[in-house]
Amino acid sequence: MTTVARRALAALALLAAPAVGLAQDPAKADYDEALTKLQADFERRIAELEKKVAAAPAAKPAEKAEKKWYDKLSLKGYTQVRFTTLFNKNVTPDLAVPADPFVSETETINIRRGRFTFSGDLSDRVSMYGQMDYYGSVGGAGDKGVQSRDLYADIFLDSDKEYRFRVGLSKVPFGFVNMQSSQNRAAFERADAINSAVEGERDFGVFFYWAPKEVREIYKELVKSGLKGSGDYGVVGVGAYSGQGPNRSDLNGEAHWAARFAYPVKLSNGQYLEFGVAGYAGDYVVSTSALAQNGGAAPTVKADGVDDERVALTAVMYPQPFGIEAEWNWGRGPQLASNYSSIGAESLQGGYIQFNYSTNTANGNVYPFLRWNYYDGGRKFGRNAPWDEVNELDLGFEWSPWPELELSMMYTHTFQRTNTASAPYDKAEGEDRLGFQLQWNY
Repeated sequence: MTTVARRALAALALLAAPAVGLAQDPAKADYDEALTKLQADFERRIAELEKKVAAAPAAKPAEKAEKKWYDKLSLKGYTQVRFTTLFNKNVTPDLAVPADPFVSETETINIRRGRFTFSGDLSDRVSMYGQMDYYGSVGGAGDKGVQSRDLYADIFLDSDKEYRFRVGLSKVPFGFVNMQSSQNRAAFERADAINSAVEGERDFGVFFYWAPKEVREIYKELVKSGLKGSGDYGVVGVGAYSGQGPNRSDLNGEAHWAARFAYPVKLSNGQYLEFGVAGYAGDYVVSTSALAQNGGAAPTVKADGVDDERVALTAVMYPQPFGIEAEWNWGRGPQLASNYSSIGAESLQGGYIQFNYSTNTANGNVYPFLRWNYYDGGRKFGRNAPWDEVNELDLGFEWSPWPELELSMMYTHTFQRTNTASAPYDKAEGEDRLGFQLQWNY
């Protein structure tokens, strides 16, 4: 026992002396002997207590309550409010842009996209992602409504999450701009040439993705840093999907097959580059209707689908501060014959090239861009799969005063664009339009 402890016990003994029968008269009491006995008694008791404590089982640390899967879900999204004005009104034919319903003489201010996303890890090996759109066209009709945009599970095969299967409604791995979220893209809508492969970008399918851990970190950085990356769709992606488009039933019982390879690299000076190649093949079932140009009859077409196949190349230099983004695809797909009597597989090609610049100012990030958009081929998602020719130039900028708010403006000159909404599918030429968009992120 330490000296300090012994002195403390001695003091206690003095205080307790009356309780143990010590004489009140100092002359009659042997205090030293009494103190020695009392100290020995205290030491014996302490030793007994120490043995009991040593023999007792160690107390278990308090266990934290395990989180339920729904406690791990997160909510995020964005909303886009848009206004577009046409400079050349009351011309024939009407300017019709399949991807942008606001290109219209009658539209004013409206919600283009209202996205709400639920996502989270159900376990170490399974995660889920669900996204609703509070505008999306329902059944391809173009009417306002609520539509499912994504609903899938990622099933990871390893602890580093380098290998995974994605099952459900998700984006089809084809191209770069189709994979890039509309929340990040500067131009209001995707280029026709790439988007015409999978309008809506999504379909029901099963895809396998692989990417090394370090590459997945690059994909994450390209989005978080504001460089407008495509997101993590693997270095390699391959799988099968319905082929008829999002929220539409399969009509021939045959899957489309798609494969994509994309690789981002970081140069020694910090510049990011990305290169990719993608392709798909299947049979697409075209929807038809009666045409006055065909004697009031619908064009003939194979009931089990028309050959639908493409290959695309991608090259991206991310804006640090100057950037270039380019894609081109070639292939064969459904297209209405020039005499309106039949629909068969015809050749197609097209793409886009975009120059952009990113600069941070005292009042936020400014992102000007210039894009040329070209396509020559059939529009398989349009009724009767009419021939579609697009040649446009977009000039605009995006300004983000704060991370949660973006203001955009885009001017478009249409050299020519086919009105694929109604026969005789004439081309609008020399049209100009100006759009404004407010986006908030949450």
